[in-house]
Order: sequence, then structure tokens, then C-alpha cells
Amino acid sequence: MKPNIKDLAQEDLVSWLGQRKEPPYRATQIRKWLFQKGALSFSLMSNLSARLRAALEEDYSIGRLTTLRRSLARDGTVKFLFGLSDGLSIESVLIPEGSRLTLCLSTQAGCGFGCAFCATALLGLKRSLMASEIVDQVLEARRSLSGAQRLTHVVLMGMGEPLANYEETVKALRILGDADWGVGISSRRITLSTVGLVPQMKKLMEETQVNLAVSLHATTDELRSQLMPINRKYPLAALMECCRSLPLPKRKRITFEYVMLRGVNHSSEDARRLSRLLSGIRAKINLIPFNPHPGSRYQRPEPQEILLFQSELRKRGRQVNVREPRGDDIQAACGQLQGEHKEKDEGERRKDAIHPSSLILHP
Repeated sequence: MKPNIKDLAQEDLVSWLGQRKEPPYRATQIRKWLFQKGALSFSLMSNLSARLRAALEEDYSIGRLTTLRRSLARDGTVKFLFGLSDGLSIESVLIPEGSRLTLCLSTQAGCGFGCAFCATALLGLKRSLMASEIVDQVLEARRSLSGAQRLTHVVLMGMGEPLANYEETVKALRILGDADWGVGISSRRITLSTVGLVPQMKKLMEETQVNLAVSLHATTDELRSQLMPINRKYPLAALMECCRSLPLPKRKRITFEYVMLRGVNHSSEDARRLSRLLSGIRAKINLIPFNPHPGSRYQRPEPQEILLFQSELRKRGRQVNVREPRGDDIQAACGQLQGEHKEKDEGERRKDAIHPSSLILHP
């Protein structure tokens, strides 16, 4: 099987071209065809010579994802189930909201971090995605747009932990953000969500300019370790100290995501502790009411409980938003559609599972 040219580093492509007496600028032309024009055939690259197009065809392929299913919700949310070349599948969610059109994409097939409230954890980690597979979610979603529709924002909040797939995720971010030959989405419009991998968070902020969102979900180490096992390695004190030390530009804030679990993590004392935890950090809080699923021991708080918790945080001077689920009627939650496809293919008993992190869409 010929290698996917989208996985080729710029310097390697320049080297391949040099061996064929082609100038380095051809690499930029080729990448524009791949990532800006979405070319699916070398024959379409009309500003390249016939000889070069034939050489590319001989040595490389142009990989793409297979759209296994596309579901449209009443509110306009679109959920994609994408097939990978090895038979695994991932999903992305396209969310319209006013003038914004945001794509929530995946960085791994499955997830290995075992968060107690997250149904994607039931899948386990199958594998991490290549940078091309991350970017291809954007290219495929963009192909589905019509008329004047334009993708405005990208959030890495789908299946998997982006920072556990650090190298490929950063490669993908560079392709997405490059305006010369890449997709051309400004880093100001890209947000990456993490469970809190401290060393990688520091590295990410040094190497990129994307927005950072941290999945917090609890105000004590005891509870956070129950909900998110990663807390045993990077407890709250270490995580908060990392956030305080990050080299944030003046106008940027870190988004802290907080899934609200009824009777578990939204007391007045939780509001007080949460505000204190964020002391010294330019922060905004996204409250995500839990989306229950059969078999889950957690429930969503009542609307008045959500508003009360929001109010208590605002009284302490915190910027707080409540994020409601989108695409309820098509169960547009990361992990669910992939699970449906897998169970259909393998004849397994269906598990109605919802991944609440998919509700964290617009920091």
C-alpha cells in the first residue's frame, strides 16, 4: 500500500521533490491542493507538470476518511461517523450557533483515561490518530457544507485525549492553522481540551497559540480521583500550579470545564472551593449539565440547581457559562455513534452511551 502523502513532513516532501530536480516551492503547491482545495487525485493538480503528477501517483496515495453515517438533528447539528483505513471508526460533530459553525473532532479512536462519567471510556483506547486523520475530519466536514456555509471554529473535544497523542495532534494543529498552505483556521478559533496532562500542557502553550480548556469536574482530590483517575498522577495542586504558570497572552483565558452531576459536585462548598482553586488564573468556567444514559449512576441536576451553582460562582466574580446539549434527537454525543456502528457490525448488545465531553463545545 502506498504511503499517504498527507502524512509526509514538509522537509521530506521537499527532499522527495529535490531527488526529482523539482524546486522546493512545489511542496507548497502540493499542500495547497491537499489542504485548501481538498484534492482527492494528483491528476487535479493542474499547476504541476504531467511528469510530476505521474511520479506522485506512482509513489503516494491521497488518503481520506470514509463517511459511514451522517445524522442531522432538528437544531442543525450534524454528527459524522467516519471509518478509518484499518476498520476502526471515529466521530465528529458539526455545531451551528448563530454566525459560528464549529467542528468538534477526535484525536484518538476510543479513550484510555477511564473517566467515570464518560461513555467513550467504555470503548477503551483502540489507537491514536495520525495527524492526517485528525485534519481529514475537517476536510470531510468542509466538503459537506453548502452555499455560503463556512467552518469558523474547531474544538479538539471529541473522542480521546489530544495531549496523549501529542506529536500527531500538534502536527495537525499546524496544518489546520497555516494560512499559506494549510486549512487556514486561526489559532484564536481553535480550542484543545485536556484531562490535565501537566507536562504536555506546558509544552503545548510554548509551541502553539491555541486556546486551552481543562476538564476539571471536581473541587477535591478525593472526588476528582474517583471521577478522573488521571488526578492520582496530576492532583489538583499540581494542575492549578501548572495553569498559573502557563505563558498566556494578555487577552486569553483558560476554560475550565465542569460536568455537573446531581448531588455530587455542585454544593455551595463546591462553588467556594472552585472559585478558590482558580485564584490567580485568568479563567472562565463552562458548566456542562450531565447527559444521563442507561446504566449510569449519575443524573443531571435540576435546572434550578444549575442556575443556583452558576449564581454562586458569579457572586464570587467568576465568568460562568452553562452549555446545553446540541442534537439531542440524534444523540449527538461523542462515543455513542461509534459504539452503535461497532455493535451493529459485531452483533453486540447495544449500549446506549453518551459522552458528556461532547457538550463542551463553545468555550
